[in-house]
Amino acid sequence: MASNSAPYDPDQDPEERRVVRKGYRTLAKSVEEHQHNLNEYSAQQLTDQVKKADELFNRVKGPQEATLDSAFLLMASNMGAQKARAMKSGSGSFDIDDFVSKLVTFMGGAKQLDDDSDGEDSEENHTSLEWDRIGRRALAKSRRVPAMGFMLGPLSIEQKKRNITKRAKFEKDKADMRAPQEIKEEDIARAENETTKNVATLEALLVEEEGPVNLFEFVINPNDFAQSVENIFYLSFLIRDGKVALETQEDGQVVIYICEQPGDSDYMQGLKKRQIVLEFDKATWQRAKEVFKITKSKIPQRPPARTKIGGKWYG
Repeated sequence: MASNSAPYDPDQDPEERRVVRKGYRTLAKSVEEHQHNLNEYSAQQLTDQVKKADELFNRVKGPQEATLDSAFLLMASNMGAQKARAMKSGSGSFDIDDFVSKLVTFMGGAKQLDDDSDGEDSEENHTSLEWDRIGRRALAKSRRVPAMGFMLGPLSIEQKKRNITKRAKFEKDKADMRAPQEIKEEDIARAENETTKNVATLEALLVEEEGPVNLFEFVINPNDFAQSVENIFYLSFLIRDGKVALETQEDGQVVIYICEQPGDSDYMQGLKKRQIVLEFDKATWQRAKEVFKITKSKIPQRPPARTKIGGKWYG
């Protein structure tokens, strides 16, 4: 971080922020374009880009701009590491082991090796390396705090053995095997006709009521939960078509009644269709029977559905 960096300022001029962000994005784009072709990007060019980032950092006063600075620094560091690995020293490539050896020597490691070779007590002569020395040398080049890195991969790899177990073959009993039931067009037509007939039955019963009727008292069959659900399903068709109105009264009761079906002109004048989701489970069915004292169904009990299997009808 530059020594003369400005403090955090939430009221920084927006135009100055845009200039700083644009500068960092330009630097990052320049580095990204040369990541896969290091030969066209010299170390001096990378140094110049870092110097420009230092100048921009003096104008950073917010966290977003500081994040852009960190991202660019990481990209520049990675490119510098790639160029270091690709360096040539004479006829050979960059030797990491030789570099580490020289680094240890610079920090006083060679002196310790000489003391050990004289046969003296190693515990008395062994001291830590002079990291402060290389720290002072690095401080002259950069004042940025080094970022934490992570090791790529485990220290050791343990080869896992695949545990192969033989599965017992499952023998199916052919007597229990059945072909899937085929649905034909006449089956679909029959279901549609059944729905149309039941919807018409509900409409006729509501006409006979001659006024509002409690929703639960009309649709609930006290002896059959499944048919109560079906009654609500058939009633939804009448409400959708505008033949039946659903209304909540002042006392909280939900009532339904036959109404005049609206036309296109009514919708043009502002009338809107509304849909609701009605939760109806067995507990609600049982509770409604107790609250409204429903002992008899207003809608006649329908015979149970029959299933067609193997070309025959079974009741």
